[in-house]
Amino acid sequence: MRPLWTYAALQEAMGARPVGAEPQLVSGISIDSRTAEPGEAFFAIQGDRFDGHDFVTMALARGAATAVVSEDKLAALGRITGSLTVVRDVLEGLCALGMAARIRSTAKIAAVTGSVGKTSTKEMLATALSASGATHYSPASFNNHWGVPLTLARMPQDSAYGVFEIGMNHAGEIEPLTKMVRPHVAIVTTVEPVHLEYFDSVEDIARAKAEIFFGLEPGGAAILNRDNPHFALLAAHARDAGAAHVVGFGEDAKCDVRLTEVVLDDRASHVRAHLFGRDVAYTLGAPGRHLVQNSLAVLAAVSLLGGDVARATEAFAQVSAGKGRGQQTIIDVPGGHATLIDESYNANPASMRAAIALLARTAPEGSGRRIAVLGDMRELGSEAPAMHAALAEELVAADLDGVYAVGPLMAALADALPANLLAARGEKAADIEDQLAESLAPGDVIMVKGSNASRMGPLVENIKARFAPAMAAAQPKQEQEKA
Repeated sequence: MRPLWTYAALQEAMGARPVGAEPQLVSGISIDSRTAEPGEAFFAIQGDRFDGHDFVTMALARGAATAVVSEDKLAALGRITGSLTVVRDVLEGLCALGMAARIRSTAKIAAVTGSVGKTSTKEMLATALSASGATHYSPASFNNHWGVPLTLARMPQDSAYGVFEIGMNHAGEIEPLTKMVRPHVAIVTTVEPVHLEYFDSVEDIARAKAEIFFGLEPGGAAILNRDNPHFALLAAHARDAGAAHVVGFGEDAKCDVRLTEVVLDDRASHVRAHLFGRDVAYTLGAPGRHLVQNSLAVLAAVSLLGGDVARATEAFAQVSAGKGRGQQTIIDVPGGHATLIDESYNANPASMRAAIALLARTAPEGSGRRIAVLGDMRELGSEAPAMHAALAEELVAADLDGVYAVGPLMAALADALPANLLAARGEKAADIEDQLAESLAPGDVIMVKGSNASRMGPLVENIKARFAPAMAAAQPKQEQEKA
């Protein structure tokens, strides 16, 4: 494998000066001393809770080729055995290296944002493009002020494609990141009332998402959800920012990429669509209508980036739901097994509705039940109680057998639910864990979802630890829909 950077190029990109030994090559970029690999450059970033400078010695001991440190922290490091690369500011240095990676690259670049579905769409697009050539992307949600430049800095020079996720919870955060990435296509999955605590309206959220168009390369395209009520606003901003093409995806008759038929089952989704005037058919290896919707955006991006659409549709069979994003685990329970659906990564009204719909379509076995374990949705502002209570209608329509409501905001949902549907109420996940675990029965399907702060992820892990995963899996049930 070729080295990621020569040390000379890395040093030049950041305007850095070396202290101590100078390695010839750098094999990768790390910001975590616990996982730093031999030959990598360790960037000692100052985080919210930790200062990377405190872990320079550990990174070098693990074999890091060099440690990138700030000028004002150099004296405090004392005597270090190994290579140091000194910059004015470490995060600024990482951003400079990321931009240098973008300048040297000839890859076709896609950027993805949206209120819901950014990470799953990024990973779906990476899977689809990988069938056409070497594709670089971050396997985690590295979508912020350090994650985007880190992903850029890690991009091999010979990549054919690059896929980047860009997130925000305040206005003005996307623009500097998209100007680093400089995408050829920019996808906005949807606009929903997420992070509403920091915005006056959902329209303001749409305007913040539209910042992704400011970085588009000349001749670039904006790929937008035409079924979303903010399509026209986003399209106008895209054109104002210089987008040469505005592409709509969804079910609207005017869509350039239009869903025509979908068959949903427990484990996969079978899709037919029109892609720029031609028919395509494929199977997604993960369930959920929300994934089907975003797969249309992925196909549009593959086509516009010059990828092989036929190979991309074949690759869709490899798509799987990730941890915290719909991953299903079969667990042993007394007398049989049950299905645990992990939707714990985050939550907002739109993603809650999608998760509830997925649970409604997942058939229990025998006398098993459908159970939802829901934690608070955060950052919704003054409308939070009403938005939590509004989920009651979705839950009743889903014909569930029980709902566990966890967190102070979920009190509004508990009050709105019929008494026979509310299984338990708790202020925190630990309050309901024992009751949930003791109630599980053969054939049950349990879906767990909530914002990260509601600690639903640890609840999922605790349930997994209590019940050894089973080998058997339920057979998928199918439900056909016409778009």
